[in-house]
Amino acid sequence: MNAERLLQVILAPIVTEKSTFVAEKNQQIAFRVVADATKPEIKAAVELLFKVEVDSVQVLNQKGKQKRFGRFVGRRRNERKAYVSLKEGQELDFTEVN
Repeated sequence: MNAERLLQVILAPIVTEKSTFVAEKNQQIAFRVVADATKPEIKAAVELLFKVEVDSVQVLNQKGKQKRFGRFVGRRRNERKAYVSLKEGQELDFTEVN
C-alpha cells in the first residue's frame, strides 16, 4: 500500500444525524470511500491521515436510489461507506488533517 493510494481512499466524512448518533453511541466515524477500497486500506488511510489507532472497520455498499425529475427518471450514484472504530482513548480531530 503506497501513500498515494492511501490518500485517495477516503473521499469525505459523512456528517448526518445518523452518523453523529453512531459516533456518540459506538465511538465510530463514518467515511465515504472509493468503491474498490478494502478494509486494510481504509484502516491504513485513517491512521495515516489522522494519526490515530484504528480498532476495526466495517464497510457497506449502498445502492443509489432511483429518482424522478418530472417525466425523466434518473439514478443517484452508488456509494461505499466505512464505519471506523477507534481504540480506547483515541479521538479524531478533523481540524488537524495533514
